[in-house]
Amino acid sequence: MNQNTHILDTNILVLFVKNANFSQYFKAIYLDDSAKRVAVSIVSIGELDSIILQNEWGQKKIYQLNTILKNLDVISINNQAQVQAYSVLDAFSQGKLKNNPLPSGMTARNMGKNDLWIAATAYAISATLITTDKDFAHLDPQFITVDCIDIQRFK
Repeated sequence: MNQNTHILDTNILVLFVKNANFSQYFKAIYLDDSAKRVAVSIVSIGELDSIILQNEWGQKKIYQLNTILKNLDVISINNQAQVQAYSVLDAFSQGKLKNNPLPSGMTARNMGKNDLWIAATAYAISATLITTDKDFAHLDPQFITVDCIDIQRFK
């Protein structure tokens, strides 16, 4: 895994806009470290556009979001490695990957398709996925490294 490349789950960007304490923490840990490459999947950009429309975000929140997005690489879904990663991660999550079954005690799960694309992007470029939820935990560490940030620290 490339410990210097990070892919952000959409919830990280939403929290960045909504929580000043988290925003300061995130900038210090990820954005101010020039050794770290921080990226976002184009899928998250689509999710964010939907969130903006559904929640009628004002200009201040949109400006904050655009400010962070300017500092991130946007990764498109445009190569066979991502498509293959999507297939493998989906089959694994469903417990249908014949040569790589789910670990004992783990049950099959339906991942959201957007989460699958985000995870596939992290897998394809060997990036650590940064999130605030457990949606990707079953993929760590076998397929991707997941850094799950506890949002309780920022309340």
